[in-house]
Amino acid sequence: MLDQLANFGSKKDKKIDPKVKTFVIETRAKLKSSERRKFMAKVVQLLGKGGKGIAERELGWDRKTIQKGLKELESGFDCVDNFSGKGRKLSEVHLPNLLEDIKEIVSPTSQTDPTFRTTRLYTPLSAKEVRKRLIEDKNYKDSELPQVRTIQTKLNELNFHLSKVAKTKPKKK
Repeated sequence: MLDQLANFGSKKDKKIDPKVKTFVIETRAKLKSSERRKFMAKVVQLLGKGGKGIAERELGWDRKTIQKGLKELESGFDCVDNFSGKGRKLSEVHLPNLLEDIKEIVSPTSQTDPTFRTTRLYTPLSAKEVRKRLIEDKNYKDSELPQVRTIQTKLNELNFHLSKVAKTKPKKK
């Protein structure tokens, strides 16, 4: 199949055979990151003169990605994708003491399961109340604190669950 691409440079109509096109697109979909870019660059090289434009028009590939792949092929070095640097940062990154402050507020009022069947900690404080106490007691600003839903998630991660703290009831004889 790829030998058809190698002979493509002499054709004047500049259309890729549908079977070859399907093969190239499916192969590209199976590859990831630098391997994908290198494959794209090799296909463009096989297409010959004007290969970038043909790949962009016929295969729907991005010229910048092709250019990056060509540079990787020439240099022999792979570009590392920074996927971990993408996305929203956790609230602990912005407020490093947040989890400790939440523990300090919730721990005095929390209680283990009265039946001792689980190790969960129950607290009568809602996430809204914890957020309010963070502002009052720990001098956080309202604008810098995460929303109530995020505080509730942090409470669950710290193994604090909202529930009325109840005393154990004696068993009837």
